[in-house]
Amino acid sequence: MVVGVARSGKCAGFAAESTLKLLLDTHFLIWLVLGSKRIAKFPWLDRYRPWGVSPVSFLEIQFLAEIGRLTARNPEFTTAVMSDERFTVDDIPLTSLVRYALQLDWTRDPFDRLLVAHSLARRIAFCATDRAIVNHHRLLPTEIQEK
Repeated sequence: MVVGVARSGKCAGFAAESTLKLLLDTHFLIWLVLGSKRIAKFPWLDRYRPWGVSPVSFLEIQFLAEIGRLTARNPEFTTAVMSDERFTVDDIPLTSLVRYALQLDWTRDPFDRLLVAHSLARRIAFCATDRAIVNHHRLLPTEIQEK
């Protein structure tokens, strides 16, 4: 597993932020890891590998599990993602996330706000189907924008 950090250039064990082409919404991450049939609606997704994952998604997955909306268990889920070469976990500074999230007044969902902020801070497309995100966020894959 390669972890991206906010650095320019390349280091052993890290990917430069420019190597990320797409950041996944938590739902896409869950669908991919669990092998959901929903992914069949997005055949273009493979063109964006390795897929970027925000650490925020791991916290959202934990919350969903705690309220009974998801059966995935942590740390097993997180470990599976981090050991899967299809994914790159992008470890962005919290101050960057908060700075961008403060500008997003169109959502009250803290996870959506932080994930969109991550996309903005890195200037990479965010793969989501949530209507509020699609209607307000400018960095989406062209395939999502066309739907």
